[in-house]
Amino acid sequence: MSALRQSLADYLALRRELGYKLDRAGRLLAQFVDFCDELDAEVVTVDLALAWATMPEECSPGWGAFRLCPVRCFARYLHALDPRTGVPPTSLLPGGYGRAVPYLYSSDQVAAMMAAAGWIRSALRAATMEAVVGLLSCTGVRIGEALALDRADVDLAQGLLTVHNTKFNKTREVPLHPTVAAHLAAYATKRDTLTPRAAEPAFFVSAAGTRVRYDNFHLAFKGLVRRAGVEARSERCRPRPHDLRHTFAVNTLVHWQREGTDVTAMLPSLSTYMGHVDPAATYWYLTGSPELLGLAAERLEAAYGVEP
Repeated sequence: MSALRQSLADYLALRRELGYKLDRAGRLLAQFVDFCDELDAEVVTVDLALAWATMPEECSPGWGAFRLCPVRCFARYLHALDPRTGVPPTSLLPGGYGRAVPYLYSSDQVAAMMAAAGWIRSALRAATMEAVVGLLSCTGVRIGEALALDRADVDLAQGLLTVHNTKFNKTREVPLHPTVAAHLAAYATKRDTLTPRAAEPAFFVSAAGTRVRYDNFHLAFKGLVRRAGVEARSERCRPRPHDLRHTFAVNTLVHWQREGTDVTAMLPSLSTYMGHVDPAATYWYLTGSPELLGLAAERLEAAYGVEP
């Protein structure tokens, strides 16, 4: 094992001890170290990092910037151990990916997508897609968290999900509304009828009785979107499964605004429910919808005595 590869192992171990998973970053950095070892490079330099990040030659600026980001973090770690290490500046390959505009689904669109699952030929797959979409829209859990649920993690009697190994390796409990628990109970009954001997302990299962894979879910989700007639609003605002999490966060604030709730006081509760370490992470999911902005304006007018 080269010294650089050992340094990478130490770096990843340290970061993961701090709670970072670094799955994709770890794979990219392993490829970068392979590149350095092939050139017999013992020290990371800016030129090496740039040459690797821009492979292949026709790669887009966004892809190059994406590849360079984990290398920059690794180089900072190495620089503390060996001052000869070159740290790529943030101005190098600045053309990163722009943030996709969150697609806020209406309740009618969510209902249409759930209904569209009925067109799937496999009865079990149809029931699974309907149940997962419903759970995502009502709880805002991450798609990876939903698909990772085991049967023991879903307490329908208490109306409680236990989500394990989330971001930063935390576990949290997610209370369910009685209607959501009832919907999941109906799904579980159908699932057990169709697959009495499931191959895995997964709560949501595929037509084969195994845990649903994300890529398969994503493909089926696109089919639901098309059949439900949910159209993109722009090139950067297209319906994605993750946008159900954005929609949940915004709908929660809309509900609080309507009820006259102190949003500032309640925001930490929303952060905890969504699995964030602090409210700052929750702000990423709060998009100014017309309804939310309108309600906020009404409250400001009332607070300052402004006539509408």
